[in-house]
Amino acid sequence: MNGGAVTGRLTTPDGWPIAGGTVTAVDSTGGQGARTTSGDDGHFLLDGLATGAYTLVVASAGHEPVASSVAVADGGITPLGVLELARAGGAVLPAPGTWTIDPQHSSIRATALHLGMSRIHGRVRRFGGRIEVADPLEGSSVEVTMDPGSVHSDDPDRDAHLRSADFLDVERHREIGYKSEGLRRLDAEHWILDGVLTLKDVSAPVPLHVVYGGTGPDLFGGVRAAFSASTEIARDDFAVSWNQSVLSGVLAVGRTLRIEIDIQAVRS
Repeated sequence: MNGGAVTGRLTTPDGWPIAGGTVTAVDSTGGQGARTTSGDDGHFLLDGLATGAYTLVVASAGHEPVASSVAVADGGITPLGVLELARAGGAVLPAPGTWTIDPQHSSIRATALHLGMSRIHGRVRRFGGRIEVADPLEGSSVEVTMDPGSVHSDDPDRDAHLRSADFLDVERHREIGYKSEGLRRLDAEHWILDGVLTLKDVSAPVPLHVVYGGTGPDLFGGVRAAFSASTEIARDDFAVSWNQSVLSGVLAVGRTLRIEIDIQAVRS
């Protein structure tokens, strides 16, 4: 390695590595000092740079370009850290109309604390719904139905218990529903969806923290929009209160569920 070098990593805003991104060092005269591409893990090494100040211009197909200033020392390696490239079109809001949730490319997951020291994960396998996008977006609505009998945690005995009257009581309550009541914008990508969750005939407000991932074409000529969402709910609020104490103050199953959702919706 001659001269100085710069290292870094290219990722999406949510941490996924960007492979094949182009990193170009431009000096103060506008000349190109060096050029390289990022590897499969997003890392890059730009070497052979003379001492001085540079502007790094980073570009990758399907992403917005970024620029970053860096000072290079002779014989040294300057770590630039992580450079985030937003997806091109990510801030373009979905068009008004009906968007149908695609369950094959979506997931609804729940996590509970187990024995006060580890986590148990489960998911709902069967669900569906639609998003009615309005203009302005704050007038949009969301409605989702879930089959509690499809809960799955990779253990048949535990799944049978979850479906029993101790928990979801699927023989008497065959549907879980969520219906929005309002949408609040934090910024172009972050929103709060206010809504009501109905579980075991109990309805209570549950806000979702929503991150908008953008829109784009799929492989079949359609248009898709992507969202992720998260929230926490108290099991006791919905009469899902079975528990056993393993030690004083330590419960077999935590009272709080962390909910994580990833949604792809197809424009109708």
